[in-house]
Amino acid sequence: MKVAQKLYSGGRFILENGDRIPQDAKALILAFGNKRLLISDDIYGQLSAEFPNSDIVLCSTAGEIYEDTVLDDTVSVSIMMFEQTGIKTVSINIADHPNSYEAGRALFGDLNSDQLSNMLIISDGSLVNGSELVRGLEQENKRNIPITGGLAGDGDKFISTTVGCNTPPQHGTIAAIGFYGRYLQIGHGSMGGWDIFGPEKQVTRSVSNRLFEIDNKSALELYKQYLGRYADELPGSALLFPLYVRPPHNSDSVVRTILSIDNDEQSMIFAGDIPEGAYIRFMKANFDKIIDAATCAANKSLTKFALQKPKLALLISCVGRKLILGNRIDEETEAVKEIFGDKTILTGFYSYGEISPVHENSRCELHNQTMTITTFIEEIDQDVLS
Repeated sequence: MKVAQKLYSGGRFILENGDRIPQDAKALILAFGNKRLLISDDIYGQLSAEFPNSDIVLCSTAGEIYEDTVLDDTVSVSIMMFEQTGIKTVSINIADHPNSYEAGRALFGDLNSDQLSNMLIISDGSLVNGSELVRGLEQENKRNIPITGGLAGDGDKFISTTVGCNTPPQHGTIAAIGFYGRYLQIGHGSMGGWDIFGPEKQVTRSVSNRLFEIDNKSALELYKQYLGRYADELPGSALLFPLYVRPPHNSDSVVRTILSIDNDEQSMIFAGDIPEGAYIRFMKANFDKIIDAATCAANKSLTKFALQKPKLALLISCVGRKLILGNRIDEETEAVKEIFGDKTILTGFYSYGEISPVHENSRCELHNQTMTITTFIEEIDQDVLS
């Protein structure tokens, strides 16, 4: 496996590192960047002209990760060439499917085979229900294939996002990449680092990602009581106080970010579903723990790598973490780089949702407010090569 990296800034590619990859190679290229730049500067056209035989996936972001640095108004590009691993890329548009659940089922079906070993999802983040997408993927995932990825971003605007798969990026696109064979080793880790406070309470009325009642009381009024003086700053202050959500009869929890509130109907709208019957607790930001969680996610993603570090680490972190950490944001990518060292290339983006199993061999989930890391290395069979 060979990995190279490029950074596009100021109208041109200004940095490049990693291995040398021939232009006629059949590689996998991931390009994460500012929505305007991806479209106006025809990043797809530039990359496809340079690497005409490669699969190219593009994704708009809320910030780009290039090595241990967090950037805006750039495009971070990673190029992966595998020696004994097959890849297949497919994409669909949410407009062509009844809902996000059926879109997930269709994507998995397009990639499924006995040789499928891992799947990476890069999805539109504004038109797609990430929870339903993941539920549809897992409905078809009978062999418990690890699935990781994330939802595209649009800075702090939350207006529209774009994804492209062997085409220029478009609204509503969901791209899926299948990896085939036994030689590619992929690790994953996802951690939040938020302080949990208050007792568990039960969701007694919700519809999809809209929460109405907790313990048969207005969820919005209860939430405002917990926020105290921060309640007057809603919905902006909600990034500081996400919810811990634990499904009934399940010990695995997820974090959910509040996107907006509706005072007329007394509801809160989240970046992911809040099922009725689930148990919730309130959370609050802890800057040091958020950065420490990035370290923990990096360590979790290394559990499969006993003797050597991965060639590439794909970091997908939540836009909420970026807004909260502010000028300290580089600290979480620097903490990750310290774990991996110089032999692992870091790439990634800030997202509107992260996709990863909670634990090894568990089903994938949609997460909010986490640092989610996917690591790659190809174990080469030298007998086959010779």
